[in-house]
Amino acid sequence: MAVVDRPVRSIGIFGGTFDPPHLGHLVAASEAAFRCALDEVVFVPAGDPWQKHHLKVTDAGARLAMTRSAVESDPLFRVSTCDIDRAGATYAVDTVADVGAEYDEEVDLYFIIGADSLENLHTWHRVEELCRAVRFIALNRHGHSRREVDTSFGARVEFIDMPAVDLSSTECRQRVRDEQPIRYLVPEAVEAYVREHGLYRG
Repeated sequence: MAVVDRPVRSIGIFGGTFDPPHLGHLVAASEAAFRCALDEVVFVPAGDPWQKHHLKVTDAGARLAMTRSAVESDPLFRVSTCDIDRAGATYAVDTVADVGAEYDEEVDLYFIIGADSLENLHTWHRVEELCRAVRFIALNRHGHSRREVDTSFGARVEFIDMPAVDLSSTECRQRVRDEQPIRYLVPEAVEAYVREHGLYRG
């Protein structure tokens, strides 16, 4: 029987605290998938984000539940619990290895990142190993375009321009604390979860 070669699937990895996930996250993932012809985007809520140890981060279970509810209606998206399941600090190089291991077939891995974060790439844990494992999709936010990166680590980067969606999780949390609406800023199911569980009210 002849062996049929299957095309290698392209998988985007989108990590973050998602505290809460908002429409800007979904637009970013959708745009990355469209521009770079991704077959799937994997949202990976952070377990213990080492870069945010100075901040109070909502319980991982709540962030996971919100992320699942945010992406469940789009067949292009799925959620991985690898960072939450792994003990210790969350590092991108471990996230990439764990997500890659979730596939039985060979896949090409892309790491979705804000273009501004590339400035600190040299501080990332085992950065050279990470650069060998993935291509980066760097999102240029509206009005902040970046086209260059330090390639000394072997980073392969595709820059794409984001649609103008000026949102942040910090802003969403603050609006809840200030008793302002977050409707239309986050998916409806996320808004309901925040309200039901009394999140971000200080």
